[in-house]
Amino acid sequence: MKRILTFLVMLTAPAIAADLPKPETRPNIVIFIADDLSWHDVACFGGPTDAKTPHLDRLAREGIKLTGFFSPASVCAPVRQALLTGLYPVRSGAYPNHSHVKPGTKSLPHYLRTLGYRSACIGKTHFGPPSCFPFDKMLPLKPGKSADAGDGDMDTRGMEQFIRESGPQPFCLYIATNEPHAPWTKGNRAAYDPATLKLPPYLVDTPVTRRALAAYYAEVTCMDAQVGAVLQMLEQTGHAPDTLVMFFSEQGSSVPQGKWTCYDPGIRVAAIARWPGRIKPGSENSALVQYVDVLPTLLEAAGGQPPAAPAEIDGRSFLNVMLGKTDRHREYVFAQHTARGIINGPAAYGTRAVRDTRWKLIVNLEPEAEFRNAISNGPLLQSWREKGEAGDAFARAQAARYTKRPAVELYDLQNDPWELTNVAANPDNAAVMARLRAQLKAWMQQQGDEGDKTERAANEHQGAARASQAASPGTTPHSNANQ
Repeated sequence: MKRILTFLVMLTAPAIAADLPKPETRPNIVIFIADDLSWHDVACFGGPTDAKTPHLDRLAREGIKLTGFFSPASVCAPVRQALLTGLYPVRSGAYPNHSHVKPGTKSLPHYLRTLGYRSACIGKTHFGPPSCFPFDKMLPLKPGKSADAGDGDMDTRGMEQFIRESGPQPFCLYIATNEPHAPWTKGNRAAYDPATLKLPPYLVDTPVTRRALAAYYAEVTCMDAQVGAVLQMLEQTGHAPDTLVMFFSEQGSSVPQGKWTCYDPGIRVAAIARWPGRIKPGSENSALVQYVDVLPTLLEAAGGQPPAAPAEIDGRSFLNVMLGKTDRHREYVFAQHTARGIINGPAAYGTRAVRDTRWKLIVNLEPEAEFRNAISNGPLLQSWREKGEAGDAFARAQAARYTKRPAVELYDLQNDPWELTNVAANPDNAAVMARLRAQLKAWMQQQGDEGDKTERAANEHQGAARASQAASPGTTPHSNANQ
């Protein structure tokens, strides 16, 4: 019997090997995802920021900036699991924060393993259950720390060892830093003078706002140094020329109109890709792309056949966008936010959004409720309220709109890129409203999203994930992730 089995293995092994792409066609893959970083705070994207990001600026000069990249959610767990599974949050089950995908869901490590890759997750997880994300290695950002701990430093020795162990086998490193997640205690604050900072147009100018931005920018620069350490590690190991590097800013920072919202500062992503010899250095593409598109793109780049969309996943490869062969990908991008699972959040407060290149429609499912979160009663918003009470109309309006929102919001992004004027009531926009409503309704139906009913069911999804995390401590998110 043993001889028969040995003979069968000898017969099938060449066939299996023949199915794999040739090694020289398979790039190594490095994914670096920041934590709560607004797209416009990466300097090379040209936004109203004073944040210094020299290493990301260099990466963009050597690769491509994807300026039409969007997140399907505005909190950590749904975003990361969308990236790794190619599924939108409601369809995967991971739509409130601290939730997990449905059992049996496949993710990037599954697919890459069939293509001959080894994979490692370094740093913050915020995904689960572990069986759905079977990385070959789980490594901390710094030896001696838990996988989710972060003190601003990054030690690449674990990554280097993993690369050495991989030998000629292609590898994938998924690197998830904790920075620049609030409370913004890392980095050199002395590098940023609050009094001289530029402010994005949607923020109210108060001393509290300026001090918060200075602390945040210091941590953005700290995160950028981590990117530099990874790039240096690739150079030192000789793998810079044969590695596809992708950087993503996750969702926006935790200032008003950023994280926890479907405004662009919350869901627009700073995305950069470098692939020497394949991606044109210094290029830029504004095609609409989403996190769900990353998985099929990487599989195609690795020589594989991505799962069918929409039957198996929601994402579609944008490899030709990165390679400069097209400047079109999606006509619409979609987003949602579920308030369940955030600090000080209401029992239910759902938001859904659809965006094209000019217009954005936001639907607030429970407009009669007050939106609350970790910052709604904090010092920053309170400083806005006080300025508004002193007679500043803009401060009063911005503070009020954060916690009390209408049922429908429509923004003309061409003329109002910071989404300051809701034009939903303008009858001239009726046709645009109808078109976007139809697109949003079709997407929600395709996802199995029943609006308020789905929001109420979020309690069950989050509860199940919490119980699973208690049983599997290795997947517990870091202390700030509750936001």
